Amino acid sequence: MNMEKLVFRAIITLVIILAVFIAAGLYNGLKIQKYTIDSEKINNPIRIAQISDLHSCGYGDNQEKLINAIDRQRPDIVALTGDIFDDVLSDEKTEIFLKGIAGRYPIYYVTGNHEYWSGEYAFSIKMDILRKYGVIILSNELRTMEINGETINICGVNDPSSRTLYPDNPIKFNEEVEYVRELSRDGNFSLLLSHRPEFIDLYAKQGFDLVLCGHAHGGQWRIPKLLNGLYSPNQGLFPKYAGGVYEKGSTTVVVSRGLSKESSKIPRFYNRPEIVIIDLV
Repeated sequence: MNMEKLVFRAIITLVIILAVFIAAGLYNGLKIQKYTIDSEKINNPIRIAQISDLHSCGYGDNQEKLINAIDRQRPDIVALTGDIFDDVLSDEKTEIFLKGIAGRYPIYYVTGNHEYWSGEYAFSIKMDILRKYGVIILSNELRTMEINGETINICGVNDPSSRTLYPDNPIKFNEEVEYVRELSRDGNFSLLLSHRPEFIDLYAKQGFDLVLCGHAHGGQWRIPKLLNGLYSPNQGLFPKYAGGVYEKGSTTVVVSRGLSKESSKIPRFYNRPEIVIIDLV
């Protein structure tokens, strides 16, 4: 075989490998990402389904892919960690999703930045939709929940973008975090829902047992085992907290890679949309 044929075959092989690599990276089928968190405060297991950064994106007819995936995991709690709505896309798909899970699980929600970016009127409509389906909105507050023989404190803080709507609010974000932590200092397992992962040092300083965040979108582009994320909001290039589990002192932080698809201008790459399932044991 002459050199020209060898070179041609090598080029064709490389093109095929590259095409397969790119196609695999752009695959955005829904993923279930499971984590197990051990705590001396938990004797009977509790399962949490974390839904983050849906941005009113679609998952099959009537959101059936998303709803059925949650149902198959049989969670005890559903935690919505912000940007469930979008500031550009219609609320319709988010409302269909909420309707599909309403009344079947205790559902807790905290705001993300895009809810506030929608403007005051649209923001109020989004909050009304949540209330319509029985979602518990945690606006710098705590709810104590008894489940599976365990008592846990579920805290939630507003996203810092709330200042875009309420610029006269004198309370700073760190003060909000400190406030809900003080409410929860009773020995129960403390769970904080907060959209932003970049404040991990603040959460750890307060000593929450578990914090659930989103916002980073998995760094948008990933290369498994090499690059955990290329870019995320408020962290910039090569974000430290793009997605996964992070330990800081006695605090565990879980960052969801989220569910956004068509709301993003840049396609996800090796960064499948995910439902996060956390087993507290």
